[in-house]
Amino acid sequence: MKPLRAIAILLLLLTVWMSGCAKQAQDTSSDKPLTKGSYEGLTVKLGVQGSGGLFGKAREERWFEDEFGKLGVNVEWAEFQSGPPMTEAMASNRLDFAGLGNMPIVAAQAANISFKVISQTLEGKNNVAIIVPPDSIAKELLDLKGKKIAVAKGSNAYNFLYRSIAEAGIEPSEFEIIQLQPDEAQPAFESGGVDAWATWDPYITLNSLTGKGKVLVDGEKLGVLSPSFNIVRKEFADQYPELVTLYLKVLNKTLTWENEHREEAVQRYAKERGVPSEVIQGTFDRSHMINIPVSDEIIAEQQKTADFQYEQKTIRKKIDVKQVFDNRYIEEALKDRLK
Repeated sequence: MKPLRAIAILLLLLTVWMSGCAKQAQDTSSDKPLTKGSYEGLTVKLGVQGSGGLFGKAREERWFEDEFGKLGVNVEWAEFQSGPPMTEAMASNRLDFAGLGNMPIVAAQAANISFKVISQTLEGKNNVAIIVPPDSIAKELLDLKGKKIAVAKGSNAYNFLYRSIAEAGIEPSEFEIIQLQPDEAQPAFESGGVDAWATWDPYITLNSLTGKGKVLVDGEKLGVLSPSFNIVRKEFADQYPELVTLYLKVLNKTLTWENEHREEAVQRYAKERGVPSEVIQGTFDRSHMINIPVSDEIIAEQQKTADFQYEQKTIRKKIDVKQVFDNRYIEEALKDRLK
């Protein structure tokens, strides 16, 4: 009888364990029904870089407010100029979702900020570049030795600039690198206060197509990718995984509008920025927004960025970037699109 009793106990333990696993899978699944009442009083805080654009349309139409509002969830928007302030806000629980470049994510992980990468939003080949004035005689990065280069510290352009310098076999000290946010860098660039600007779109295209600047080098030319991502505060994702999927579904709905109404989107964005529509079309051509799972190749590229920044002592510890990537939410969101 003893062997049979032991087997029975083992079967009982196995059943309990499997039930626990099933419950855990159910708790973290985005398939569980969304019902009003369980989120009453919850406010979801969404971060965007600048005003207008794709999120401007979503805010005007109240797509996020409507979908989250069905569940009794309030939506609060916060505008930022670049990625680092967004991760700082997330660290202090003042932000739940953000879209930002690769370097701020590396810095945030190294600083033990708790978040998950939930989708990729830009491919990374042409959305970051070093631009120079239209009359500049510089042909390559080496020609900027001794010159002033503006860049936003901690941004994806910051990583691109320093990786480009390293791959060219030059020391950063051979340039005068000035840390400026976009609202400071743009007038400095136009007035000749700096000789070059490491930046991202829409500033690349805005300056290129209005004749204020030209691209010296970009990621495609140098083979240095600068992908961008959506991230979510980890505590929020752990507690409300289904709302993470909902956020990505609404974003997909917004992107669908943009793709199906391209001419309207171009005219809208051009009016917002006070630039010719050709400038906005150029932005689309250079770095059109996506919302897809993150591939192993992109994760490997992100690891290169992290390793490089550690070598440069920009971050203080080695990190394994795979720990923050989680495709479950975007894979679920792509299964069932909102109408």
